[in-house]
Amino acid sequence: MARRALILLEGTRSNGLRYVQAAQGLGLHPITLSADPAQYDYLAAECNEAIHVDTDNQDALIRECARLRATRDVAGITSAEETVYATVGKLCQHFDLPGPNPTSIERCCDKFAQRQLLAEAGVPVPAYRLAANATDVESAAAEIGLPVVLKPAVGRGSSGVRLCRNVEELAQHTAYLLGGKHTWRSSPRILVEEFAKGRYYCAHIMGDELIAIAAATFGPPPHFVFLEGTFPAPLTDDEHTRIADVSLNCLRALNLGWGPTNIELRWTKRGPVVIEVNPRISGGPHSIQAAYGIDLITEHIKLVIGDELDLRRKQSHTAAWRSLIPDRDGVLDWIDGDGRAAAVPGVTEVKLFVKPKMSIVKNGDYRDSIGHVMAASPSRARTAAILQRAIDLIDWSITPFPTLGAQDSMAREPSPGGRRA
Repeated sequence: MARRALILLEGTRSNGLRYVQAAQGLGLHPITLSADPAQYDYLAAECNEAIHVDTDNQDALIRECARLRATRDVAGITSAEETVYATVGKLCQHFDLPGPNPTSIERCCDKFAQRQLLAEAGVPVPAYRLAANATDVESAAAEIGLPVVLKPAVGRGSSGVRLCRNVEELAQHTAYLLGGKHTWRSSPRILVEEFAKGRYYCAHIMGDELIAIAAATFGPPPHFVFLEGTFPAPLTDDEHTRIADVSLNCLRALNLGWGPTNIELRWTKRGPVVIEVNPRISGGPHSIQAAYGIDLITEHIKLVIGDELDLRRKQSHTAAWRSLIPDRDGVLDWIDGDGRAAAVPGVTEVKLFVKPKMSIVKNGDYRDSIGHVMAASPSRARTAAILQRAIDLIDWSITPFPTLGAQDSMAREPSPGGRRA
């Protein structure tokens, strides 16, 4: 008997392969619909079925899904990619399949609309204003008070997000966003936001159940590039309760509560303040699995195909991850040690996103990470030691791009990795 099929819209470099493998683990045949299937290396490597289709064209997607349903037993439709998740909801409604509410997803993905709904529901959020031009940005920043965070009203992965600490940085980043260098996913609208100072946490939710709270740190400002994270976050019982309460209030305010959600918060002087609500699984489900034995991606797919979920914790470990962040642009000469790092007892994953001879360009967002290492053990201290041991085994060399007047010397002298963040 032919296996039931699971349709996946697009993919991601962090979770795309995991969705394919989780589907296969449930006895499903994954079929990826993508505007550019070649961008996902794992599809070719795993000999998985992929179909070229314009994923921005809902009518084209409906036709393709209908064609597949005519010859396949399609069990469900989903995605690991936030940018098409509202479309997933519309397709699920069209074909009467379990899925997210597309209207709720669209409002959540618009950061300004999201802020409005949260604020109206009494959820603590940073002060914010919407701006369409440089004059609006300047006025909003003056009202809120520097420093402020500028971010596209629609976006992901911290792309185009920057902390502006003075008027010069404010003007510079405004010019970048509005000057044609930033790729907008919608009409250019800038969210000007109070910089909420405090420890960063992320609540991971499936349906309306809080699964885990992680703590994470960022690299140096003005960018927000994740450096490392830990599950579970070191919280007092009161802090955990307050974060949980605020997170569940977000679901009610945004009419979410079906499928995965991750909620980013800062613990400020007034307690937990919500930075963003994302209607998707974050980039760290493997750490949750290593800590608690809960495979969120598998459970998400089970929800999509109408199976019963199992969100019970099977263990209670500490899991941690660290990103590999280069400190310069250039051409990657070599990178090694990942095999030795993966062999360290307690290491659960070593993943590289780059290969020798690739260009390395720091963008100040999620693309700055060239890989990561994850580890887990019953002890927080032991996990930290395992992670550090593995990180120390990985090294690389980057030759900076030639600059005017220094091409010859730079070409002769490859730079060392310089990576110990």
